[in-house]
Amino acid sequence: MVKNCHYIDFKRVRGDVGALTAIEGSGDAPFEIRRVYYITGVPEGVTRGFHSHRELEQVLLCLNGRVKIRIKTPFEEEIIPLQEDSKGLYIGHMVWREMFDFTPGAVLMVLASEHYTEEDYIRDYAKYMEEAIPYFKKESRV
Repeated sequence: MVKNCHYIDFKRVRGDVGALTAIEGSGDAPFEIRRVYYITGVPEGVTRGFHSHRELEQVLLCLNGRVKIRIKTPFEEEIIPLQEDSKGLYIGHMVWREMFDFTPGAVLMVLASEHYTEEDYIRDYAKYMEEAIPYFKKESRV
């Protein structure tokens, strides 16, 4: 998988009356959860995202339906389908992301390590590449 990204399988308890998946920020998520939001009602053919974060970490979970996540660094790219409501996609620092191919009724929930700060976003792809190339070259030497 792309550097700074991996799957997280959250514990799911199944029973006669349904299933329950609990997520606790001090153990289940790889960071303290400071913000939770979800995306719904995305029209057919729309792609969202088109950004990276300098410091923010996220876990994306598709709670209903299916969605595809394109994750990119200057050196790698992968498309990850999300459709299991107990399987999250961790996205770390400096990874470009695009969310697309939402099925009708899809619900994409995002757990975030920080509160919203516009300064943490890189929304211009050329600017992203300018910052990400040295970041990932430095990371590969560590």
